[in-house]
Amino acid sequence: MQISRKEEKGIHIFSLDGRFDAHSAGDVEKELNLTISKGARKLLLDMDGVEYISSAGLRVLLAVAKKLKKKEGEIKLCSLKPYVKEVFDIAGFTQIFKVHNTTEEAIQGF
Repeated sequence: MQISRKEEKGIHIFSLDGRFDAHSAGDVEKELNLTISKGARKLLLDMDGVEYISSAGLRVLLAVAKKLKKKEGEIKLCSLKPYVKEVFDIAGFTQIFKVHNTTEEAIQGF
């Protein structure tokens, strides 16, 4: 899993590329938690490069969302591939997370 990060308008944008599974979930969680511990309250995950997500990936997203909610922060997702979107729909995660089509749309949603 490749994780790249940038900041725009106070929003920490993470671009994920690869499989979001048990092998990579720990790295993603560590990176997101580190950013939150440094005071970030607005996170955006660009999932355009994610072809597959497992329950381990979903658990990371849920844990990060709960942590941010306690700190009055928010996480948004964008650019989900059809298979990943289907997993989110089946798991009910589209009811939990705000999912946008593009990065720009998500940034404006904050």
